[in-house]
Amino acid sequence: MELQKFYYDNKIVSKFIIATLVWGIVGMSVGLLLAFMFLFPNLTDGISWLSFGRLRPLHTNAVIFAFVGNAIFAGVYYSTQRLLKARMWKDWLSNLNFWGWQAIIVGAAITLPLGYTTSKEYAELEWPFDIAIALIWVVFGANLIGTILKRRQRHLYVAIWFYLATFVTVAVLHIVNSMEIAVSAFKSYSAYAGVQDALVQWWYGHNAVAFFLTTPFLGLMYYYVPKAANRPVYSYRLSIVHFWSLIFIYIWAGPHHLLYSALPDWAQNLGVAFSVMLIAPSWGGMINGLLTLRGAWDKVRTDPVLKFMVVAITGYGMATFEGPMLSLKNVNAIAHFSDWIIAHVHVGALAWNGFLTFGMIYWMVPKLFKTKLWSLKLANVHFWIGTLGIILYALPLYVAGFVQASMWKQFNPDGTLTYGNFLETVTQIMPMYWMRAIGGTLFITGALIGVYNVIMTARSGVKVTDELAESAPLQKVTKKRTNKEGYHTWLERRPVKLTIYATIAILIGGAVQIVPSLIVDDYIPVISSVKPYSPLELEGRDIYIREGCVGCHSQMVRPFRSEVERYGEYSKAGEYVYDHPFLWGSKRTGPDLLRVGGKYSDNWHLNHFYDPQSTSSGSIMPSYKWLIKNKLDKSLTEAKMEAMVTLGVPYSKEDIAKAQKWMTEQGAQIEKNLYSDPDFAKTYEADKKYAKENGEDFVEMRNREVVAVIAYLQRLGTDIKIKNANETALNQ
Repeated sequence: MELQKFYYDNKIVSKFIIATLVWGIVGMSVGLLLAFMFLFPNLTDGISWLSFGRLRPLHTNAVIFAFVGNAIFAGVYYSTQRLLKARMWKDWLSNLNFWGWQAIIVGAAITLPLGYTTSKEYAELEWPFDIAIALIWVVFGANLIGTILKRRQRHLYVAIWFYLATFVTVAVLHIVNSMEIAVSAFKSYSAYAGVQDALVQWWYGHNAVAFFLTTPFLGLMYYYVPKAANRPVYSYRLSIVHFWSLIFIYIWAGPHHLLYSALPDWAQNLGVAFSVMLIAPSWGGMINGLLTLRGAWDKVRTDPVLKFMVVAITGYGMATFEGPMLSLKNVNAIAHFSDWIIAHVHVGALAWNGFLTFGMIYWMVPKLFKTKLWSLKLANVHFWIGTLGIILYALPLYVAGFVQASMWKQFNPDGTLTYGNFLETVTQIMPMYWMRAIGGTLFITGALIGVYNVIMTARSGVKVTDELAESAPLQKVTKKRTNKEGYHTWLERRPVKLTIYATIAILIGGAVQIVPSLIVDDYIPVISSVKPYSPLELEGRDIYIREGCVGCHSQMVRPFRSEVERYGEYSKAGEYVYDHPFLWGSKRTGPDLLRVGGKYSDNWHLNHFYDPQSTSSGSIMPSYKWLIKNKLDKSLTEAKMEAMVTLGVPYSKEDIAKAQKWMTEQGAQIEKNLYSDPDFAKTYEADKKYAKENGEDFVEMRNREVVAVIAYLQRLGTDIKIKNANETALNQ
C-alpha cells in the first residue's frame, strides 16, 4: 500500500509553548506579589488596580487559563496530529484558536485589575469575554473533531478520549454557569440567585478543576509519559475504567464545596457520596501512569523529563486523595475557609499541572528543533528548586490551616470563645505566610531557569515549522462490530458515538443536582422579612464585588457553636434570594461579614477603609483610600434595578423612579452619622473649604463610594430577627 506524505504543523505548537512560558511567569509573578501582600499589606497602598482583591482573580485566571490553558493547547495540538497521523484540520482555525485565546487573556489582564468582575470563582470575566471564550472554545473543538474525522489512524488512543471529554464538558460548564443579564458593556448579574447560584457556580468551579485542570492533563499524561519513558501504557483496560468512571463521577462532586452551608442537605450528601467514590478512578489513573514507568526506573534517575512527570503524577495522587477526604463532613468542618484549602489547591496546581507542563515542554522542544535539551544540569536544578518550592509552599499552609481551625473553635471553661478576636488567629500564622512566600519564590526561580533552558535549546537547534510525515491512508471498514471485536474497541473507532456517550455521562450528574433548584418552587424556604437591597446598598454591593472583598471575607455562618458565638445566627437559604451573584466566599483571611450590619458605627467603617490597622491592630487588610475619594457613579442604578426585576427581584416601578432620591436620602443619613466623629467633621469641613477657595469641584460625602459600601455592610444580616439572639456574640 502506497504511503501518503503530509506535514505536521509545528508552528502552532511552538506558539502555544511560548505563550505558556510567558503567561506562566506573569501568573506566578502576580501570585508571588499577593503572597508578599499578606506580609506587607500596604505594599501597593493607594493604587486601586494593584490592590489584593483585584489582583487575586488576575492570578488565578492567569495561571489556570493562560499558563495551563496554553499548555493544554500545545500538548493537544502536538499529540493529536501524531496520534491521528494527520495535520490539524484547518491551519486558520489553529491560528484563530491561538490569537483569540491570547486576546482574551490580554483582555482579562486589563479588565480584572480595573475591577470588572462577576466575583464568581474561576469565572470572573464579564459577559463579553464569556461569549468570546465560548466561541474560541468551539473553534478548538471544531479543529479537534475535524482532525479526527480526516485521520489516517482508525483507532482513537486513550488521550483522544480525554481531549474529547474536555471539549464537551468545558463547553457545557461554561455556558450554563455564565448565564447572566447584561447591564452595560462590563457589568452583568448572574441569572441565578443565592443558593441556586452557589450550586451552579461550584458545579462549574469544581468541574473546571476536573475538566480543565485534570482530564486534559490525564490525556497528556497518557501520551507524554509513555513517549518519554519509551514504554507502553501499563493497562489498556484500566485506562477504559479510568476514563468512563472519572467523567461520570466527577461531575457530581461540586456540592462538597458547600458543606454546612445553606444548600439543602440532600445536595450536600450527594456531593459527599460521589466525592468519596472519586478516589477510585483518580488513583486508578495515577497507578496507570506510575506503572507505565515499570522497567524505566533507571532512566527516571537520570532523565529530568521523567523526574518532572513522576512528581506530577504523585502530586495528582496526593491531591485526589485529599479531595475526597476534605469532602467528609467532619474533615470539612475543620478545613473549610482555612489555609488548608490553599495548600490543597496548590499541590495540584504546582505539582500536577506545573510539573507535568514543564516535563512536557522539556520533551517537546528538542523534538520541535531537532536537537537535544541544552542543559540536563539546569533542568535538574529547575526540578529540585521547584520541588523544594512546592514543599515550602504547601506544608506551612497545612500547619496554618490546622492552627486557624483549632483557634476558631476553642472555648474557655465559662463557655466563651478563647480567641474572640479574629485577628488573634491571623497573627499566629504570619510565620507560615513567610514560608509560603519563600516557597513561591523558589518555584518561580525554577521556572525562570526552565525558560532560559528552553530558549537555549531552541537556539541550538533547527526550527522545523512543517514536519514531514507519512502514513497509509485510512481503509474503509464495516461500521458494525465484528465477532472478535470488543465493544469498546469498536467504540474507539466511532468518534461521534464516543463523544455522544461521554456527553450523556457528564450531563446526568449536573441535571440531577441543578434542575430541581430551578423548577421546584419551594426549594428555598421563603423568609418574609427579607427584602431587596435599596439602590444605595445595591451600588455598595457592586463596589464590594469590584474590589474583590469576597476573596477574603465569607458571608456564610455555618451551624457550629463556635461560628454562632463569633458571628451570630447561622445562615438560612432564604436570606440570599436577592443575591445576584451569591457572595458566600471560599476563604477567611478576615472574619465573616454576614451579620456585620449594625455591629460597628459608620465612623468605624470609614476609618477601617482609610487605615485598617487604626481600627484593628495587626490587621493585614490593605487600605481602600480611593473609596473615600471617588464619586459614586449613579448613572446605571435604574438599569441595574430593571435588570434585577428581570431576574425576579420585586422592585416596583415607583422604587426605580425614586432611586436617585432614595440614594440621596440614605447617603445623607450616613453622612450625618459620620459627623458625630469630631475628627471627621473637622477634616471634612476643611476639605470643603479648600475646594471652595481653589475653585475645585467638591463631592459631598453622601455621593462618595465609601458611603454606598457602608450602606451595604450595615444592611448585611439585618433582615432576619432571631429570637433570643446572642447579643454578646454580635458585639464581639
